[in-house]
Amino acid sequence: MAVAVRKKGRSEKLVFRVRPRLLTLLGDQLIKDANLAVFELVKNAYDADATVCAVTLEHPTDQSKARIIVEDDGVGMDEDTLRDVWMMIATDFRALQRKEDRRTKKFNRFPLGEKGLGRLSAHKLGRSIRLITRRRGGNELVLDFDWDKIESAEDLESAGIELEVRDPETFTGNGHGTCFEITRLRETWNRGQARRLHRAVNSLCSPFKGPEDFEVMLSIPEHAEWLENLFSADKANSCALYHVRGSFEGTTGRFDYTFTPPPGYSKQLTKRTEKGSKVALEKREDKKTRPLDLSGHDIGTVSFDFWLFDRDPAVLRDVTDDVKGLKDYLDENGGIRIYRDGIRVYDFGEPGNDWLNLDIRRVNTPTARTSNNQILGALRLDATESGDLREKTNREGFIENEAFEDFRAAVLNMLTQVEAEKTKDQRRLREVLGKGTGKRVFAKLAEVREVLEKKGTLAEVEPILKAAEKEMEIYRDQLLHAAVPGLSIGMMLHGAEKILDELRAATNKGASAEKIKDLVDQLYRAMRPVTNLLKNPHPGKTSASALIREAIFSAEFRLKRHHITLINGMDQDCPDFKVEGSKQMLVASINNLIDNSIHWLETRDPKQKFIYIGTTKDIEEGPAIVVGDNGPGFGKDDPEDLIAPFFTRRSGGMGLGLYIVSEVMRVNRGRIVFPSDGDVELPKQISGAVVALQFLETS
Repeated sequence: MAVAVRKKGRSEKLVFRVRPRLLTLLGDQLIKDANLAVFELVKNAYDADATVCAVTLEHPTDQSKARIIVEDDGVGMDEDTLRDVWMMIATDFRALQRKEDRRTKKFNRFPLGEKGLGRLSAHKLGRSIRLITRRRGGNELVLDFDWDKIESAEDLESAGIELEVRDPETFTGNGHGTCFEITRLRETWNRGQARRLHRAVNSLCSPFKGPEDFEVMLSIPEHAEWLENLFSADKANSCALYHVRGSFEGTTGRFDYTFTPPPGYSKQLTKRTEKGSKVALEKREDKKTRPLDLSGHDIGTVSFDFWLFDRDPAVLRDVTDDVKGLKDYLDENGGIRIYRDGIRVYDFGEPGNDWLNLDIRRVNTPTARTSNNQILGALRLDATESGDLREKTNREGFIENEAFEDFRAAVLNMLTQVEAEKTKDQRRLREVLGKGTGKRVFAKLAEVREVLEKKGTLAEVEPILKAAEKEMEIYRDQLLHAAVPGLSIGMMLHGAEKILDELRAATNKGASAEKIKDLVDQLYRAMRPVTNLLKNPHPGKTSASALIREAIFSAEFRLKRHHITLINGMDQDCPDFKVEGSKQMLVASINNLIDNSIHWLETRDPKQKFIYIGTTKDIEEGPAIVVGDNGPGFGKDDPEDLIAPFFTRRSGGMGLGLYIVSEVMRVNRGRIVFPSDGDVELPKQISGAVVALQFLETS
């Protein structure tokens, strides 16, 4: 680049000049560590149509003798390629191949390189580099790089590298390929670093469906023991209780799920397989409210394999005789990696790169969510179909553009559905282990009373048991009173914030007094339920119609915003009945059911969306308030699972909504029911989820 300078009638062109040390700076800044540097050289071998890339680490603890050799049997380079491509930093050679969809001749590979900077990775490893390359039937070409001399040169012209053309010595006979010999290493290597390097080079090819024509090998001749007793991916996978294989594209996905119980529990638990589960990718509800639809991005079909693990010590002892080895392997290798054409995209799934925020999700919902050290996962992309997922220049993941954000959200959506299936079986397993929450505390107390009565000691301890039971009831009620507002207030405040934004915009634009008054009224209607929730929820007498009226009042604005038609059964002669209980808690429970319907209607997005609220006396044991919609429904999920704590198919959900509603109904002398088709008379528009809040005692 030249810039013309004019001064007192003369003109001079100024040209950017570059000191040779820039190459080293680029290598240091773009390549994070030695593992990634070797990884980049191995990727170059793949692009060169190699079948084998051998990495050898010699004398790793002695810096004066240490040497790294990376040798492949690829096509090699001739003088023109070496001069015009390899020695051209930031060349667009691979980028043009990718753009024109030009694949390699022998194995039809799509090039992994794109930026023309990967060759600088060798400089991260050592100060002296010898490059030896040969095309089939050609001469052997040798370049020697002394980076101390190159860095001290004044300019690139004076930092030239001599090209030696010789008879083959490394690739003799019909041999061909490229070899890097790196000496004067920048750091010594220890056992831990070597094992991490082994993990890095062996993770290059997908363990599920990598290229069968490419193999990476690592050897350390003087310290072969460093690589002994490494826990392999195959061995780890055999210890996983849950295996999922599936794919997603556009707005939908599918997966096959298999639960294999530990050998010690095969009698109590049978293997469970869920074939061909189909799910819709959820829509995100935020200030921009945009459907989660990958069909607008060049991502293509994403297939995946997830192996999920139960790290409970009792389970681990039954699935492996090397518990420590498995746990260490999961700690080092756990997470979800991405592979394009079977070759890994670095550094997804590396320790410290929680790109899906799995660990944070598990902290928020510990029982139902999966942390990085509980999963080995692989996402598979087709290189020619996933052009919108572009790698960063520093080779550490994808550029975080809109396509990547939607891709990440889609992965979490699929994982949430997988976790819902896993939660069912994990809860059953915990119950067999005697650690589950399948039986409620009060039911367990009843069992204790039966045993004590048989032993003749119940009368002696019954007063203490009753006192403890009373204390637990108080704690339970206090927790519910705290949980119910928290369940609803966020949703209501979000709606109020929307109204406030609209109100502010209306006042700035000089809207009519009637419009302002309408928005203020909407704000009041949005905030009144919050005020009611914060009141002391003492039980009292009310009616089903009053509860429904209050719930509709609270949800009216959200229903309009989501273009949902409300069918009010109370306007169609549904029977009213008396209810005794906490009005605030019951209204909040109905609102929670409405919120669930809104969410899943947005996910399915039918042409016209309906929610029904009414009453029925068709269910045995008492009248009920019914909420239904024309969303996707509950599928094959059992009612017992739906009300279990932390069970959810809602991406980002905590899985507490229906559980808390169930507890609210229990303390208000009722229960939550999931009617089957035909159990309750419903409008013809209602074809999805139906939930009933049944009151067992009324007055």
